[in-house]
Amino acid sequence: MNGYEALRERAASIDVSARGKIRVAGEDRARLLHAMSTNDVKNLARGDGLYAFFLNDKGRILCDACIYNSGDSLLLDTEPETGQKLRDHLDRYIIADDAELADETGQWAALEIAGPGAMAAARQLALPAPEHKYGIRELPGGFVTRSTSIGGDGLRIFLPISQKEEFLGRLRAAGIPPATDEQARVVRIENGWPRYGEEIGERYLVQETRIGDAVHFNKGCYLGQEIVERVRSRGQVHRVLMPVRIEGAHPPSPGAKLLAAGKTGAEIASAVYSPGLGEVAALAYVRTEAAEAKPELLVEGSDPPQKARIL
Repeated sequence: MNGYEALRERAASIDVSARGKIRVAGEDRARLLHAMSTNDVKNLARGDGLYAFFLNDKGRILCDACIYNSGDSLLLDTEPETGQKLRDHLDRYIIADDAELADETGQWAALEIAGPGAMAAARQLALPAPEHKYGIRELPGGFVTRSTSIGGDGLRIFLPISQKEEFLGRLRAAGIPPATDEQARVVRIENGWPRYGEEIGERYLVQETRIGDAVHFNKGCYLGQEIVERVRSRGQVHRVLMPVRIEGAHPPSPGAKLLAAGKTGAEIASAVYSPGLGEVAALAYVRTEAAEAKPELLVEGSDPPQKARIL
Protein backbone atom coordinates (compact mmCIF):
# COMPACT_ATOMS: atom_id res chain seq x y z
CA MET A 1 0.00 0.00 0.00
CA ASN A 2 1.51 3.34 -1.02
CA GLY A 3 1.37 6.51 1.04
CA TYR A 4 -1.65 7.95 -0.76
CA GLU A 5 -3.73 4.81 -0.31
CA ALA A 6 -2.65 4.51 3.33
CA LEU A 7 -3.68 8.11 4.08
CA ARG A 8 -7.13 7.44 2.62
CA GLU A 9 -7.74 3.96 3.99
CA ARG A 10 -5.54 3.35 7.01
CA ALA A 11 -2.63 5.46 8.27
CA ALA A 12 0.59 6.91 6.92
CA SER A 13 3.33 9.18 8.21
CA ILE A 14 4.03 12.68 6.92
CA ASP A 15 7.29 14.52 7.58
CA VAL A 16 6.42 18.13 8.45
CA SER A 17 9.73 18.96 10.11
CA ALA A 18 10.13 22.06 7.91
CA ARG A 19 7.27 23.82 9.71
CA GLY A 20 8.31 26.97 11.56
CA LYS A 21 8.62 26.66 15.34
CA ILE A 22 8.87 29.79 17.49
CA ARG A 23 9.23 29.64 21.26
CA VAL A 24 7.66 32.55 23.16
CA ALA A 25 8.85 32.98 26.74
CA GLY A 26 8.58 35.70 29.37
CA GLU A 27 5.95 36.92 31.82
CA ASP A 28 3.89 38.65 29.11
CA ARG A 29 3.97 35.82 26.53
CA ALA A 30 0.25 35.00 26.74
CA ARG A 31 -0.77 38.66 26.83
CA LEU A 32 1.29 39.36 23.70
CA LEU A 33 -0.12 36.47 21.67
CA HIS A 34 -3.64 37.16 22.93
CA ALA A 35 -3.39 40.73 21.61
CA MET A 36 -1.90 39.64 18.30
CA SER A 37 -4.02 36.61 17.34
CA THR A 38 -7.67 35.79 16.71
CA ASN A 39 -8.03 33.17 19.46
CA ASP A 40 -8.14 33.10 23.26
CA VAL A 41 -4.50 32.58 24.24
CA LYS A 42 -4.89 34.30 27.61
CA ASN A 43 -7.06 31.47 28.95
CA LEU A 44 -5.15 28.62 27.30
CA ALA A 45 -4.40 26.07 30.02
CA ARG A 46 -1.13 24.21 30.37
CA GLY A 47 -1.20 21.11 28.17
CA ASP A 48 -3.74 22.63 25.79
CA GLY A 49 -3.37 24.13 22.34
CA LEU A 50 -5.38 26.03 19.77
CA TYR A 51 -5.32 27.22 16.18
CA ALA A 52 -5.30 30.94 15.37
CA PHE A 53 -4.82 33.51 12.64
CA PHE A 54 -2.52 36.51 12.86
CA LEU A 55 -3.92 39.55 11.03
CA ASN A 56 -2.75 42.92 9.83
CA ASP A 57 -4.57 46.13 10.75
CA LYS A 58 -6.82 45.70 7.69
CA GLY A 59 -8.07 42.35 8.98
CA ARG A 60 -6.25 40.37 6.29
CA ILE A 61 -4.62 37.08 7.25
CA LEU A 62 -0.83 37.36 7.58
CA CYS A 63 -0.30 33.75 8.69
CA ASP A 64 -1.72 31.00 10.87
CA ALA A 65 -0.30 28.89 13.67
CA CYS A 66 -1.03 26.22 16.22
CA ILE A 67 -0.18 27.51 19.70
CA TYR A 68 0.80 25.03 22.43
CA ASN A 69 1.06 25.84 26.13
CA SER A 70 3.87 23.82 27.73
CA GLY A 71 3.62 25.69 31.04
CA ASP A 72 6.71 27.87 31.13
CA SER A 73 6.45 28.96 27.48
CA LEU A 74 4.26 28.89 24.39
CA LEU A 75 5.29 27.26 21.12
CA LEU A 76 4.05 28.56 17.78
CA ASP A 77 3.85 25.92 15.05
CA THR A 78 3.38 27.51 11.62
CA GLU A 79 3.87 26.83 7.92
CA PRO A 80 7.47 26.61 6.63
CA GLU A 81 7.01 29.76 4.55
CA THR A 82 5.71 31.87 7.43
CA GLY A 83 8.05 31.09 10.32
CA GLN A 84 10.31 34.11 9.83
CA LYS A 85 7.39 36.29 8.78
CA LEU A 86 5.50 35.52 12.00
CA ARG A 87 8.55 36.07 14.17
CA ASP A 88 9.25 39.45 12.55
CA HIS A 89 5.59 40.44 12.88
CA LEU A 90 5.51 39.68 16.60
CA ASP A 91 8.90 41.25 17.25
CA ARG A 92 7.68 44.51 15.74
CA TYR A 93 5.01 44.77 18.44
CA ILE A 94 7.16 43.87 21.47
CA ILE A 95 7.82 47.24 23.09
CA ALA A 96 7.67 47.15 26.88
CA ASP A 97 6.54 43.51 27.08
CA ASP A 98 8.45 40.84 28.97
CA ALA A 99 8.41 38.48 26.00
CA GLU A 100 11.23 36.76 24.14
CA LEU A 101 11.09 35.00 20.78
CA ALA A 102 13.37 32.13 19.82
CA ASP A 103 13.41 30.30 16.48
CA GLU A 104 13.51 26.56 17.28
CA THR A 105 12.72 25.33 13.76
CA GLY A 106 16.04 23.54 13.39
CA GLN A 107 15.83 21.86 16.79
CA TRP A 108 12.65 19.84 16.27
CA ALA A 109 11.60 17.06 13.95
CA ALA A 110 7.84 16.93 13.40
CA LEU A 111 6.22 13.75 12.08
CA GLU A 112 2.52 13.12 11.63
CA ILE A 113 0.50 9.94 11.77
CA ALA A 114 -2.61 10.67 9.71
CA GLY A 115 -5.50 8.82 8.12
CA PRO A 116 -8.66 7.06 9.37
CA GLY A 117 -6.57 4.51 11.28
CA ALA A 118 -4.18 7.03 12.81
CA MET A 119 -5.34 6.66 16.39
CA ALA A 120 -5.19 2.86 16.21
CA ALA A 121 -1.64 3.17 14.87
CA ALA A 122 -0.79 5.50 17.75
CA ARG A 123 -2.00 2.94 20.25
CA GLN A 124 0.09 0.29 18.51
CA LEU A 125 3.14 2.54 19.01
CA ALA A 126 2.16 3.26 22.64
CA LEU A 127 1.95 6.98 21.92
CA PRO A 128 -0.09 9.08 24.36
CA ALA A 129 -3.04 10.69 22.58
CA PRO A 130 -4.38 14.05 23.81
CA GLU A 131 -8.12 14.02 24.43
CA HIS A 132 -8.82 17.26 22.58
CA LYS A 133 -7.81 18.72 19.25
CA TYR A 134 -4.54 20.67 19.54
CA GLY A 135 -4.02 19.35 23.07
CA ILE A 136 -0.53 18.13 23.94
CA ARG A 137 0.95 15.21 25.84
CA GLU A 138 4.60 14.96 26.83
CA LEU A 139 7.08 12.45 25.45
CA PRO A 140 10.68 11.89 26.57
CA GLY A 141 12.38 14.92 25.06
CA GLY A 142 9.32 16.02 23.10
CA PHE A 143 5.54 16.03 22.90
CA VAL A 144 2.52 14.88 20.88
CA THR A 145 -0.35 17.06 19.69
CA ARG A 146 -3.67 16.02 18.20
CA SER A 147 -3.47 17.70 14.82
CA THR A 148 -2.59 16.93 11.21
CA SER A 149 -1.80 18.97 8.11
CA ILE A 150 -4.36 17.11 5.95
CA GLY A 151 -7.49 17.51 8.11
CA GLY A 152 -9.17 14.72 10.02
CA ASP A 153 -7.93 13.03 13.19
CA GLY A 154 -4.34 12.13 13.86
CA LEU A 155 -1.18 13.10 15.70
CA ARG A 156 1.79 15.39 15.14
CA ILE A 157 4.85 14.22 17.06
CA PHE A 158 7.61 16.67 17.98
CA LEU A 159 11.01 15.13 18.73
CA PRO A 160 14.59 16.38 18.95
CA ILE A 161 16.24 16.09 15.55
CA SER A 162 18.60 13.47 16.97
CA GLN A 163 15.61 11.12 17.58
CA LYS A 164 14.04 11.46 14.12
CA GLU A 165 15.62 8.45 12.37
CA GLU A 166 14.93 6.14 15.28
CA PHE A 167 11.25 7.14 15.28
CA LEU A 168 11.00 6.71 11.51
CA GLY A 169 12.33 3.19 12.03
CA ARG A 170 9.58 2.52 14.57
CA LEU A 171 6.98 3.68 12.05
CA ARG A 172 8.34 1.40 9.35
CA ALA A 173 8.47 -1.55 11.74
CA ALA A 174 4.82 -0.92 12.61
CA GLY A 175 3.85 -1.04 8.93
CA ILE A 176 3.05 2.69 8.70
CA PRO A 177 4.30 3.82 5.27
CA PRO A 178 5.53 7.34 4.54
CA ALA A 179 3.46 9.63 2.35
CA THR A 180 5.15 12.12 0.05
CA ASP A 181 4.34 15.82 0.20
CA GLU A 182 2.35 15.53 -3.05
CA GLN A 183 0.38 12.51 -1.80
CA ALA A 184 -0.44 14.39 1.39
CA ARG A 185 -1.50 17.44 -0.63
CA VAL A 186 -3.93 15.39 -2.71
CA VAL A 187 -5.57 13.91 0.40
CA ARG A 188 -5.65 17.31 2.09
CA ILE A 189 -7.57 18.82 -0.80
CA GLU A 190 -9.85 15.76 -0.98
CA ASN A 191 -10.56 16.40 2.72
CA GLY A 192 -11.33 20.06 2.05
CA TRP A 193 -8.65 21.26 4.49
CA PRO A 194 -6.98 24.55 3.46
CA ARG A 195 -3.33 25.46 3.90
CA TYR A 196 -1.92 28.93 4.44
CA GLY A 197 0.17 29.86 1.44
CA GLU A 198 -2.03 28.02 -1.00
CA GLU A 199 -5.75 28.51 -0.32
CA ILE A 200 -5.36 31.12 2.44
CA GLY A 201 -3.26 34.27 2.19
CA GLU A 202 -3.15 38.01 2.76
CA ARG A 203 -5.87 38.49 0.17
CA TYR A 204 -8.50 36.93 2.44
CA LEU A 205 -10.61 37.78 5.47
CA VAL A 206 -11.20 35.46 8.41
CA GLN A 207 -14.84 34.67 7.66
CA GLU A 208 -14.07 33.81 4.04
CA THR A 209 -12.06 30.76 5.16
CA ARG A 210 -14.97 29.24 7.16
CA ILE A 211 -12.50 28.03 9.83
CA GLY A 212 -14.58 28.90 12.87
CA ASP A 213 -12.32 27.40 15.53
CA ALA A 214 -9.54 29.86 14.62
CA VAL A 215 -11.50 32.79 16.04
CA HIS A 216 -12.85 33.66 19.48
CA PHE A 217 -15.46 36.37 18.93
CA ASN A 218 -15.75 37.39 22.59
CA LYS A 219 -12.07 37.64 23.57
CA GLY A 220 -11.73 41.42 23.30
CA CYS A 221 -9.36 43.55 21.28
CA TYR A 222 -6.60 42.22 19.02
CA LEU A 223 -4.89 43.45 15.88
CA GLY A 224 -7.44 43.38 13.05
CA GLN A 225 -10.37 42.68 15.39
CA GLU A 226 -12.36 45.74 14.29
CA ILE A 227 -12.60 44.42 10.72
CA VAL A 228 -13.49 40.90 11.86
CA GLU A 229 -16.28 42.25 14.06
CA ARG A 230 -17.57 44.57 11.35
CA VAL A 231 -17.81 41.68 8.87
CA ARG A 232 -19.53 39.51 11.49
CA SER A 233 -22.06 42.12 12.57
CA ARG A 234 -22.97 43.25 9.06
CA GLY A 235 -22.78 39.85 7.40
CA GLN A 236 -20.58 41.27 4.65
CA VAL A 237 -19.10 38.05 3.31
CA HIS A 238 -19.18 37.87 -0.48
CA ARG A 239 -17.24 34.63 -0.96
CA VAL A 240 -16.41 31.55 1.09
CA LEU A 241 -13.92 28.73 0.71
CA MET A 242 -15.62 25.43 -0.20
CA PRO A 243 -14.71 22.00 -1.59
CA VAL A 244 -15.56 21.45 -5.23
CA ARG A 245 -15.50 18.42 -7.53
CA ILE A 246 -14.74 18.73 -11.25
CA GLU A 247 -15.24 16.04 -13.85
CA GLY A 248 -12.27 14.72 -15.80
CA ALA A 249 -8.60 14.26 -15.03
CA HIS A 250 -7.23 17.76 -15.77
CA PRO A 251 -7.15 20.15 -12.79
CA PRO A 252 -7.80 23.82 -13.62
CA SER A 253 -5.09 26.27 -12.62
CA PRO A 254 -5.44 28.46 -9.51
CA GLY A 255 -7.44 31.54 -10.43
CA ALA A 256 -9.58 29.71 -12.99
CA LYS A 257 -13.20 30.82 -12.93
CA LEU A 258 -16.20 28.53 -12.50
CA LEU A 259 -19.24 29.88 -14.30
CA ALA A 260 -22.91 29.61 -13.34
CA ALA A 261 -25.24 30.60 -16.21
CA GLY A 262 -22.34 32.49 -17.79
CA LYS A 263 -21.45 34.48 -14.66
CA THR A 264 -18.56 33.87 -12.27
CA GLY A 265 -19.75 31.67 -9.41
CA ALA A 266 -16.39 30.66 -7.97
CA GLU A 267 -12.63 30.95 -8.36
CA ILE A 268 -10.28 27.98 -8.00
CA ALA A 269 -7.74 28.22 -5.18
CA SER A 270 -6.22 24.75 -5.67
CA ALA A 271 -7.08 21.64 -7.66
CA VAL A 272 -5.63 18.12 -8.02
CA TYR A 273 -6.60 14.95 -9.80
CA SER A 274 -7.81 12.42 -7.22
CA PRO A 275 -7.15 8.79 -8.18
CA GLY A 276 -9.40 7.67 -5.34
CA LEU A 277 -12.35 9.76 -6.53
CA GLY A 278 -11.70 9.40 -10.24
CA GLU A 279 -12.16 13.15 -10.75
CA VAL A 280 -10.63 16.48 -9.79
CA ALA A 281 -10.85 17.61 -6.17
CA ALA A 282 -10.57 21.34 -5.61
CA LEU A 283 -10.95 24.14 -3.10
CA ALA A 284 -12.54 27.31 -4.44
CA TYR A 285 -13.74 30.67 -3.21
CA VAL A 286 -17.45 30.51 -4.00
CA ARG A 287 -19.71 33.54 -4.28
CA THR A 288 -22.17 33.44 -1.37
CA GLU A 289 -25.21 33.25 -3.65
CA ALA A 290 -23.69 30.24 -5.43
CA ALA A 291 -22.71 28.69 -2.10
CA GLU A 292 -26.38 28.73 -1.10
CA ALA A 293 -27.91 27.66 -4.41
CA LYS A 294 -25.12 25.25 -5.48
CA PRO A 295 -25.84 25.55 -9.20
CA GLU A 296 -24.15 23.47 -11.88
CA LEU A 297 -20.85 25.13 -12.79
CA LEU A 298 -18.60 25.03 -15.82
CA VAL A 299 -14.84 25.65 -15.90
CA GLU A 300 -14.34 28.83 -17.93
CA GLY A 301 -12.61 28.19 -21.23
CA SER A 302 -12.63 24.40 -20.93
CA ASP A 303 -13.02 22.46 -24.20
CA PRO A 304 -14.83 20.14 -24.00
CA PRO A 305 -16.72 21.86 -21.13
CA GLN A 306 -15.81 20.57 -17.66
CA LYS A 307 -18.71 20.42 -15.24
CA ALA A 308 -18.13 21.25 -11.58
CA ARG A 309 -20.23 20.92 -8.44
CA ILE A 310 -20.01 22.49 -5.01
CA LEU A 311 -20.05 20.10 -2.05
